[in-house]
Amino acid sequence: MQKIEILIVGTNKPIMETIARLIDKEEKWLATIAYTVEEALALCRLKDFSLVLICAGLSKDEENQLSLSLKQLKADLPFVKHYGGGSGLLYAEIYQGLALQ
Repeated sequence: MQKIEILIVGTNKPIMETIARLIDKEEKWLATIAYTVEEALALCRLKDFSLVLICAGLSKDEENQLSLSLKQLKADLPFVKHYGGGSGLLYAEIYQGLALQ
């Protein structure tokens, strides 16, 4: 079974690790963490992600830079903002983003 690869981008290491664990609990999902916009873009050049989840810690300028760069790099790659909250909201955001494919 091929897993759905999800890139999560944010700066708060403990929160990012928690989000990755929640994603990885789902049998068909696999999380990869990027702590900077540059790292996220480098990873997108190397791997085919199904979704980019923008998490806490990025400035508005960094979020804009990431979204513009992703549109240029992989126009069909959906990205959504994660607003926090429980795992139910996280999963809903991921399912919403995956539906954009």
